[in-house]
Amino acid sequence: MKNSSHAKHTIPVLPFLWPLAAGLAMFEAGSALSARNLAFLVEEEKLHFGLHPALASANRPLLDLRTMVLRDYSADAAQGLPTIVDAPYAGHSAMIADFHPGQSLMETLKTHGVGRLFLTDWKSATSDMKDLEIDQYLAELNVCVDELGGRANLVGLCQGGWMAAMYAARFPGKVASLVLAGSPIDTDAGDGPIKRMVHTYPESFYEELVELGGGLMRGRMMLRGWKNMHPDQHYISGYVDLYEHIDDPAYVKKEEAFESWYENPLDLPGRWYLQAIRQIFRENRLAKGTFVALGRTLNLSAITCPVYLLAGESDDITTREQVFDAAKYLGTPPERVAKQLVPGGHIGLFMGARTLKETWPRIAAWISTAA
Repeated sequence: MKNSSHAKHTIPVLPFLWPLAAGLAMFEAGSALSARNLAFLVEEEKLHFGLHPALASANRPLLDLRTMVLRDYSADAAQGLPTIVDAPYAGHSAMIADFHPGQSLMETLKTHGVGRLFLTDWKSATSDMKDLEIDQYLAELNVCVDELGGRANLVGLCQGGWMAAMYAARFPGKVASLVLAGSPIDTDAGDGPIKRMVHTYPESFYEELVELGGGLMRGRMMLRGWKNMHPDQHYISGYVDLYEHIDDPAYVKKEEAFESWYENPLDLPGRWYLQAIRQIFRENRLAKGTFVALGRTLNLSAITCPVYLLAGESDDITTREQVFDAAKYLGTPPERVAKQLVPGGHIGLFMGARTLKETWPRIAAWISTAA
């Protein structure tokens, strides 16, 4: 905080009191501060209610399927194996992989030699999708791989990583290399808050959430849960930072881009969500080799392609153990498994300027030579 004398008037304990506090500051501090507070109120309203996510880089829709749009980011006349970035389907849009000009995973991969490049842009579930299961999503990912020639590199981000690992175990001949970034493969490993929460609350708790959502796991409900994991960040410091930078157009523009993504979560099919909670996170079936997908029991030892494991040092969504323990189950020889731990948290693995600058160019080079 830069000016504590303003803070006592403009930073109430609860967010819903912000308009009242700003009005008080306007009355007490005169027209210059009034204009600043008014600008803050307008921007705060815009950030939380007036923006919609938009992908940052040029692309074209290649396939429009029931669960997703496969987007083509390929360079002109690009050749070689395609690379599919499997964005998380865990409550937020694929913008996590294409956040902002100059700060985009898709842009970074393309700039550093990944010529044939594609992104899974998962759709928010509608009421007619409430009974879809993980199988339907794997089947449509398989359609994408076949559309691109039947073999591809997969880059799985967070939940997209366990889906990519499932796919590679189900169709090992179709995956040339596999990147698992912040991906919970062994969900019994480590001691993160997600693991504790899943094992603390009974299954009936999650079933009731789906019932409240009319058969869907509503994104707004999940958003409240994520914010409550870090209440100071979302309910206090975020407002303080915005107020202090309200006169900085570059800061405001970047904040608008982030909030357009963060404040617009996707709905998930209720059956899909409960299957993931029960079979992936509570029972750890993928790591244990008991998860059944598209008619077959999956075993991670079927994966023999080169694998790159990326984890965040302070990631409290997917702990490093949940990522790195994947190596225990893979059939890939140890010398062909790369592991990297980078500074930062979960979102920073995919959106962070430092990781995009220092880490993902190396991963792009690895993809080009791994297969």
